[in-house]
Amino acid sequence: MPGEYKDVPTARPTENPEIGYIFDEMRYLVEPTETNSQGRKGLLAACALTASFLVKAAATPVMTQPPVSEAQLAEVLVVGKQPGPGLWRISKGDHDLWIFATLTPLPKQMIWDAADIEKHIGESQAVLAPPRIDPHVGFFRGLTLLPSLLRARHNPDGRTLEQVVPHDLYMRWLGLRVKYLGNSSDEKLRPMLAAFDLADNALDKEGLDDDPGIWKRIESISRRARVPIEPVVLDLKIHDEKAYIRDLTQISTERELACLRSVIEHLEKDLPSLRERANLWSLGDVARLRPLLPADEPIACFDAVMSVSRFRGEYDQVSAQLDALWISSAEQALQRNRSTLAVVGIKKLLAPDGWLAQLRSHGYEVQEP
Repeated sequence: MPGEYKDVPTARPTENPEIGYIFDEMRYLVEPTETNSQGRKGLLAACALTASFLVKAAATPVMTQPPVSEAQLAEVLVVGKQPGPGLWRISKGDHDLWIFATLTPLPKQMIWDAADIEKHIGESQAVLAPPRIDPHVGFFRGLTLLPSLLRARHNPDGRTLEQVVPHDLYMRWLGLRVKYLGNSSDEKLRPMLAAFDLADNALDKEGLDDDPGIWKRIESISRRARVPIEPVVLDLKIHDEKAYIRDLTQISTERELACLRSVIEHLEKDLPSLRERANLWSLGDVARLRPLLPADEPIACFDAVMSVSRFRGEYDQVSAQLDALWISSAEQALQRNRSTLAVVGIKKLLAPDGWLAQLRSHGYEVQEP
């Protein structure tokens, strides 16, 4: 339906926005010299690092597929056009909020069939964008932080990973580096950043896409249909950016090594589970996907960041604020519109204390897909 379009920056929907920013923005430090058309975006992301720790063809019919075995789901990624999960319907009277739940990573060769989403957008008065955090660090202010950010990338005194990491762990990392990175890795990276570098490249080489563009597709459909996109943005005021960088350098070597070890174990053991999750989302099999959702990024990396008292306290505060902001936005949309489409991460939606449970507790009727 026609309406005033509220321009909103493209936001990648993370499964848990405040946690996702920790991993998304730390990855920037691995390759901070990007100068192509995305360089400005990358630089802004680097500036946002100081805040990030507080919390990354419709006409073709969809062929009906026979049931897929657990072994197949864990070993072979689906390809071609797939439906993805159905929509959760939140109702109050004759007003509906339709929730589409995203997941990362997804199969690179999967083409998401957006026909159902396109239909619902065409019948809606608004689309709620994925929630995001906006740290207020200006572009030129961010330029002054770059020297500190670049120093934070590397081990003190120019030591290499081989000098910092225990031999047995280093040899395991080296085996995975050869498999996924070749000779392109930076041996002087801090262990935690080396872990993120390895994980990013491993997903790509295994046929998984950590940025599958689902939200960009929905955003494009909304633009064509002239349905307003309503941003859900938590503004975060940062008063001492350099203090956050200083705190980052205070994460202990032991914590960073635990992060690296957990990522290595994750890649050695959990890739079949990641493939299975990606396939089940693509096929729209929410029932079989649910039990696999608790698996997340290696928790030791999150614990390493949260070992800094400033990050721990402010993360808890930001997490609660983001929860309250999204629930408030959803309730306002339900009251204002007969139909609204919302896009959120599936783990945040379906957690025992997640957004679906909170809406139920507020008395809304919930219909599963």
